[in-house]
Amino acid sequence: MVPEVAARAHLRKLLPTIDQALRQADVRLEQIDAVAVHNTPGLVGAILVGVSCAKMLAVALDIPLLAVNHVKAHLYACRLAAGRDIFPCVGLVVSGGHTCLFHCRSALDFQLLGATIDDAAGEAFDKVASILELGFPGGPALERTAATGNPKAHKFPRSFINEKRLDFSFSGLKTAVLYAVKGKDLSIPHRQLTPQEKADAAASFQQAVVDVLVSKAAQALAKTGLRRLAVGGGVTANGALRRGLEAMAKARGIEVFIPPPTFVYR
Repeated sequence: MVPEVAARAHLRKLLPTIDQALRQADVRLEQIDAVAVHNTPGLVGAILVGVSCAKMLAVALDIPLLAVNHVKAHLYACRLAAGRDIFPCVGLVVSGGHTCLFHCRSALDFQLLGATIDDAAGEAFDKVASILELGFPGGPALERTAATGNPKAHKFPRSFINEKRLDFSFSGLKTAVLYAVKGKDLSIPHRQLTPQEKADAAASFQQAVVDVLVSKAAQALAKTGLRRLAVGGGVTANGALRRGLEAMAKARGIEVFIPPPTFVYR
C-alpha cells in the first residue's frame, strides 16, 4: 500500500461513501446525533483526510465528534454482533496490519499481551498469494486455492508455537513458502507450479497460520483465566481460522465471539 495513493483514494471516495451510507440508513445529515471517526492507528495521510472531514461535519452540524481506535473497533464488532456485553475477554485482532492479543477488561480498557514482531497475518497472506501468483487481494484468493490442497503437503514453520511468549512472527513462514516454491537460489529460473502444487502450498501455509493463531489464543486464555474470546479483523473472514478457533473454544468450554462477514472489512 502506498500512503500517498491511499490518502488520495480516501479523498476521492469519502463524500460519495457518506452519501451512500445516508441513503442506506434513510436519514439526512441533520438527523445524525454524532460523528465517529477512526483516528489511530493507521496511515497518517488517510487518517488526516477522514479526521478533517469528520471535524468539518461535527462543527457544521454542532454535534459531538467521537474518536475511534480502529484496532479496538475490530473487537467491538464482536460486541455489536453479540447484542450483549462480552467483556472482560481475551481479544485477538488479525488483520492486514495487525496481529495482537489483548486482555480486554472493558470496551476501552485493553492490555496488550502480545503482537507480531514482523509481518501481520493478513500481510503474510497477501505476500504468499503474490509468491503463488494468485492475485490481489491475496487473502480470499489464497483461501479459495487452499480449499483443494493438502495442508500436510509441506512442513512449514510455526514460530513461537511452543514458547510461553504471546508474540507472533510470520516472516519466516513467508520465506519458507518462497523457498519451497522457487528454491533458495532465486537467480535460477524456476518451473511453473501445477494447480495442485499451488493448492498444496496454499493449504499448508494457511494451516500453519491457523495453528499459530489458535495456539496463542488458547495460551492467552489460560494465562488470563478468562472464558471469553473475541476475534476481529479482516482475516476473521477466513473459514479455516474460524473453524479452528471454534473447535478450540468448544474443546475448552470457552465462549468465542467472531463477527459475521458483514462486520468484517477484508
